Amino acid sequence: MDRLSGLDASFLYLETPEQLMHVCGLLVLDASTMPGGYSFSAMRDLLESRVRKVEQFTRKVRRVPLDVGHPVWVQDDHFDINHHFHRMALPQPAGYPELMEMCGHLAGQPMNRSRPLWEMVVIEGYQAPDGTEKLVVFSKMHHATVDGASGSNLISYLCSLEPDAAPLAPDGPVKQSRAPGGLELLGRGLLDTAARPLGIPRMVPAALGFIAQTVGRAREGTAMAAPLTAPRTSFNGTINGHRTVAVADMRLEDIKEVRRATGATVNDIVLSIAGGALRAYLDERGELPDAPLLASVPVSVREDSARDVGANKVSSLFAHLGTDIDDPLERLRQMTEDNRNAKEHHKAISADMLQDWAEFAAPRTFGLAVRAYAGLRLAERHPVVHNLVISNVPGPPVPLYFLGAQVMGMYPLGPVFHGAGLNITVLSNNGVVHVGIIACEESVRSPQAMVEHFPRELKRLKAEIALPN
Repeated sequence: MDRLSGLDASFLYLETPEQLMHVCGLLVLDASTMPGGYSFSAMRDLLESRVRKVEQFTRKVRRVPLDVGHPVWVQDDHFDINHHFHRMALPQPAGYPELMEMCGHLAGQPMNRSRPLWEMVVIEGYQAPDGTEKLVVFSKMHHATVDGASGSNLISYLCSLEPDAAPLAPDGPVKQSRAPGGLELLGRGLLDTAARPLGIPRMVPAALGFIAQTVGRAREGTAMAAPLTAPRTSFNGTINGHRTVAVADMRLEDIKEVRRATGATVNDIVLSIAGGALRAYLDERGELPDAPLLASVPVSVREDSARDVGANKVSSLFAHLGTDIDDPLERLRQMTEDNRNAKEHHKAISADMLQDWAEFAAPRTFGLAVRAYAGLRLAERHPVVHNLVISNVPGPPVPLYFLGAQVMGMYPLGPVFHGAGLNITVLSNNGVVHVGIIACEESVRSPQAMVEHFPRELKRLKAEIALPN
């Protein structure tokens, strides 16, 4: 029996029809590399043979009776690939706008919790900007199953380094999660619940130590940006279930040139470019606040975590995006200094602190709280916690082939929340930096107007440093 960690389970408890907790991905594929050519049925059969080797694709959630404990993973004895792999065709002529509209629609659809929590849709008929027809796969995986890093790994398990090579999936038999009886689940749930307070004496000193260090750093001016200090924007309110999507590309070598010229990290540069893009977008709309936007930045703690269970092994830091600074080089310098302080401050947080406290998440309490929060529109009444979530996920540095088709674009799209209806995720893949934006439709009706500023801001930054464009 494989119990969900408190953090994994929290993403189930936080989900509502408006606040969907799945992570999406958009793969743009060159089907001409597929041995024997593209065939949906052949692609489906090949996918089935591969997902059956990875337990995350064939297990489902089972609730504990009376919700006295976190759910458990069990193998789906009735797993059917046809419940998870579908096909759709874009209305012709179909270009980028039609593709984004369909992706937004798919992102706003909840998943069936009685099955393994993933889906893929093959979208046919997409005419890429270069005039060639590309195959698109839109994927959804629930956040209870993956975080940013593990989600990227799961997709890579279905890929290979050559069109007809063996997949990167682990070889060997799939671990079988035993299906426990109801009484056993109830008993184990009660024991887990009773044992949780025993961990408090260990958790409290770490939390108090972090608070003390935060106070000290605040006095010195070296603390990370504080939540609840963000300015209010049009994407900081109660969200609905409709989504808008936009994507863009940047050359990784351009970002590396900036890194070599300035000494900034790739993450510093990505956040600085995002700050410039958001500044330009809000300025065009006459909504640019005087104070800088505040982003929540997920941080992987997978290498530092002492826990060997749980799909989500993340923490988070808060970062100002320098939207109050027009000069791109000055913004980058400020971002580099702020990020250095934030990373040092973040080291005071135990790698497992968020996971430890998340064990106290209660299914019924969380669910009722989220619905009350949304129904009362409290996100519009209290100070803004943070303006958006922004992630930078390292991807494969070499060409990958998804079921034989070369991956030309890999755009991750994270969830959005009440109070922060915008998510920006950046992933590098084979020399290209892919930018994916997803938002609540009511908050950001045209994410394309925002994402177009990313390559422009990179060009501005290079010009300011006197690098050739």
